[in-house]
Amino acid sequence: MTDDVPAPALDPRFRTVLDTLEANGALPLIRGSAVETREHYRALSLARRGADYVPFPVADVADDEIDGPAGPIRIRVYRPLDDRGGVVTYLHGGGWVVGDLDTHDPVCRKVAGVTGSVVVAVDYRLAPEHPHPVPLGDAMAGLRWTRTAFPDRPLAVAGDSAGASLAAGAALVARDEGIPLAAQLLWYPSTDPTQSSPSVRENGEGYFLTASDMRWFYEQYLPGGSTDPLVDLQHADVSGVAPAVVATAQFDPLRDEGDAYAERLRAAGVTVTHVPGPGLIHGYAAFIGLVPAADTAGATALGALADLLTTARTG
Repeated sequence: MTDDVPAPALDPRFRTVLDTLEANGALPLIRGSAVETREHYRALSLARRGADYVPFPVADVADDEIDGPAGPIRIRVYRPLDDRGGVVTYLHGGGWVVGDLDTHDPVCRKVAGVTGSVVVAVDYRLAPEHPHPVPLGDAMAGLRWTRTAFPDRPLAVAGDSAGASLAAGAALVARDEGIPLAAQLLWYPSTDPTQSSPSVRENGEGYFLTASDMRWFYEQYLPGGSTDPLVDLQHADVSGVAPAVVATAQFDPLRDEGDAYAERLRAAGVTVTHVPGPGLIHGYAAFIGLVPAADTAGATALGALADLLTTARTG
């Protein structure tokens, strides 16, 4: 971009969203303990849908339980109206501390509907009660179950934010275990526990997710720190992992580390579709259907995921 061309501004619809959240006392996101923060995040997620909310149409939604490393794990299975034969294991965001099947129900419905895939959402255990590597272990249990339950479908793993970090880690484990993955969708992933990218400083305040939020989330998830490449993804060997769709947002503290991970994948010879999000904030996938700019970026990311699943099925 040349010096005489201004950078895209924050989308005005998201400016209104942020101002409304601030005026209603919904920010900051962190509210003392993990339990209090979960309750606040859940209430915020459900209230966002509004009184006239109409769920994105799918053919069927069913809750179930699967065997996990330490007992049953809840899952939710979405079947699309237009089934094009793929299956996606979905891991919700929330800093590894908050979020559940209900908070991300709208996103999972859209993934199912837009890609024409069965979606298996995994309610992995949360930090600080269950720090790394527990959530990743639960995610892998969900991915393995999905593969077994839908053996004839091309398989993808997807997630947003912390869920995208888990999805990226799961793609690495899948490569090492020989689990065939057709794709990974990473919506604004967290890939650098040091949080040292310029975007953390540039976007660390005023855009919903803050730099202090991320520090707190990492303290819960990695209480002793970690150099495990399944978390410190900027130092992971990513050669041979599944083709990736990496979506980032301009006004996101995590923008630069997401961009860098896309480049790291590409440099290793992995097929990558990078979807930048001009004017967007962290968490924009939750506003698909509500904010046109989020619709545009979301459609591009989900279209790329659908194409990878179609290629795997027909190629």
